[in-house]
Amino acid sequence: MENKFYPFPTDFWWGSASSATQMEGASTQGGKGENIWDYWFQEEPNRFFNGVGPGNTSNFYEQYKEDISLMKELGHNSFRLSISWSRLIPTGDGEVNEEAVTFYKNVLNEMISQDVEPFVNLYHFDMPMAMQRIGGWESREVVQAYVRYASICFELFGDLASKWFTHNEPVVPVEQQYLYGNHYPAECDFKKAVQAGFHSVLAGAKAVKVFKEKGYKGEIGVILNLTPSYPRSNHPEDLKAGNMADLFFNRSFLDPFVKGEFPSELVDVLKTEGFMPEIQEGDLDIIANNTVDLLGVNYYQPRRVKAKENMPNPNAPFLPERYFDHYEMPGRKMNPYRGWEIYEKGIYDILVNVKENYGNIPCFISENGMGVENEDRFLNSEGQVQDDYRIEFYKNHLKWMHKAIEEGANLKGYHVWTFIDNWSWLNAYKNRYGLISLDLDNGFKRTIKKSGEWYKELSIQNGFYDGESVK
Repeated sequence: MENKFYPFPTDFWWGSASSATQMEGASTQGGKGENIWDYWFQEEPNRFFNGVGPGNTSNFYEQYKEDISLMKELGHNSFRLSISWSRLIPTGDGEVNEEAVTFYKNVLNEMISQDVEPFVNLYHFDMPMAMQRIGGWESREVVQAYVRYASICFELFGDLASKWFTHNEPVVPVEQQYLYGNHYPAECDFKKAVQAGFHSVLAGAKAVKVFKEKGYKGEIGVILNLTPSYPRSNHPEDLKAGNMADLFFNRSFLDPFVKGEFPSELVDVLKTEGFMPEIQEGDLDIIANNTVDLLGVNYYQPRRVKAKENMPNPNAPFLPERYFDHYEMPGRKMNPYRGWEIYEKGIYDILVNVKENYGNIPCFISENGMGVENEDRFLNSEGQVQDDYRIEFYKNHLKWMHKAIEEGANLKGYHVWTFIDNWSWLNAYKNRYGLISLDLDNGFKRTIKKSGEWYKELSIQNGFYDGESVK
């Protein structure tokens, strides 16, 4: 077999991503306020896999120096972290917590000293509980509090970071808090979902406006989980189902953040169904005039859909699935642990779409990864996880990214999920995603996996050989 080399552009961003709640730990220390995860774990610990809550994460709060050293060792030239709104401003809209300011300045300075560029995200599913009590993203007050929080972050840390992101996957809180019941407050209310989604977009645009008007250095973007919607067939009703899924889950955020407008088809559906959000005068102008500079794309799996098999119950709560059914493609390749399909070409299809329909905005893959259970099965005699399956997963996605770049996609980097095995919202440590394994029973011991060594070579070579494996 030919050992083909896949090179990537000069100055490509190689790194990984995580979030404050999933990585920091110290959830009740350092003056941090309560967020929705802290609260929900106290109220309903049974919702969390093995009863493991957000207090028991990979301890970055204490071990950030060691971790940033390891990032450097793995060839990272960049890393995306998030600031915890409830750590920085414990009530969401009150006094700034000076211990948090010191912590984040120390982290950012340490990253800079190790030549790992900070990509700073402002919101990753972790609404301060005080803000949720007044409605969370449903509330106009929370939009203003978020914009104040973003402004404070730019002011405090703007000289230490030049890549900023308003949200990670803003569609997820909309889906999981207000439609499918997987995140607190676990409601099923489409009207609230639409209002929360609109306010997330508005809050993002207002943060962009502050960033630009104050003249902070660098770029401000958004991280979206773009999940291509593949119809079962070319039958008109299947195609219509695919289009509707795309409107609800992708274009609802991609269009306003990048183009400054909501898709007219989506607006028509919301009007027809009676779910238009409350919009104040000037809101749509703010969204139109404050689009992002940079797009992060999270990709894990495709969405496959088909025309409805049965008429929906007209009296049931409205869900996007009123317009399509999910479809299981025969013979699909699966990650059996996560229950997700592995479809590498999806990453190419996203990049082609962004190139052709979104002005070829500068973008990067901001998350891509494979969660596997019981990785201790794959330990060698030296105690290293031999995760060849993860290396294969990365390679097969990188090949499609390489093809997209050759065809003109404006792709700037690849961040995997994640740097170190981390706590996941409801699944705790059920599925491991890290380049580094975490031993929770042995003082949070970190051990580089085989994939971590491979990732280092990838970064050093700025590309990879198809036939090679790390020795």
